[in-house]
Amino acid sequence: MPEGDTVWRTARRLHVALSGARLSRGELRVPAFATADLAGREVVETLPRGKHLLTRLSGGLTLHSHLRMDGAWRLYAAGERWSGGPGHQIRAVLENAERAAVGYRLPVLELLPTREEERVVGHLGPDLLGPDWDAAEALRRLRSAPGRDVGEALLDQRNLAGVGNVYRSELCFMARIPPWTPVGEVASLDRLVELARRLLDANKARPDRITTGDRRRGRQLWVYGRQHRPCLRCGTPVARGEAAGPPGAPRPVYWCPRCQPEGRPGAPVRTSALR
Repeated sequence: MPEGDTVWRTARRLHVALSGARLSRGELRVPAFATADLAGREVVETLPRGKHLLTRLSGGLTLHSHLRMDGAWRLYAAGERWSGGPGHQIRAVLENAERAAVGYRLPVLELLPTREEERVVGHLGPDLLGPDWDAAEALRRLRSAPGRDVGEALLDQRNLAGVGNVYRSELCFMARIPPWTPVGEVASLDRLVELARRLLDANKARPDRITTGDRRRGRQLWVYGRQHRPCLRCGTPVARGEAAGPPGAPRPVYWCPRCQPEGRPGAPVRTSALR
């Protein structure tokens, strides 16, 4: 699933390609909005909100989309062949005189009045990459459930918006805590939240996500996707398991058994300096 940095970058590309121009073609190929014709409307802007995309149109309408696991927006020059998948996977077409934005496999796509945007994104916590970022509020929400696994709490978009499964594993590794550490036992939760903001901000404008500072292939992430391979810090084989994600959807989680010691049951887990 794309994370906050990827969604931010997608929104930016859509904004640059479409904003300020009138649509010559605007189709939504989903049953609920199949009769909607957006041609003639001007695209005002496209904004990210956590993992959600809001494309605002003239006349007070917003096109809300979410990529989830498989969705994607592809951009093409006018007249260029679309190559993001077979035609039956296309869910949206927004085209002006110069560019075409084609939404493939979008599991969430709806048209709503701009004044009602809060209905679809109002439940989200502070956006790590948004103008509404509020670290104190994010910490308050996280600490409201001190017994919850910190990895699960970081994934909950109601606490803070933008962290996905990759960052869950990477953040816990960098903090030297197992992902199942209770929130109330994380000594430096404020530093963990600030690290999340810094990592997403550093990666939002580049296609290759890097948390280690090393751009070489295979060394860009500390633990995610590296099961059975040596930890880049200590050489211990990286472990993989299943941990809580969205309701009914466990996600893979990765950790280093040596760098992220569990400690004795019930003992507070002390985080090291976040490097």
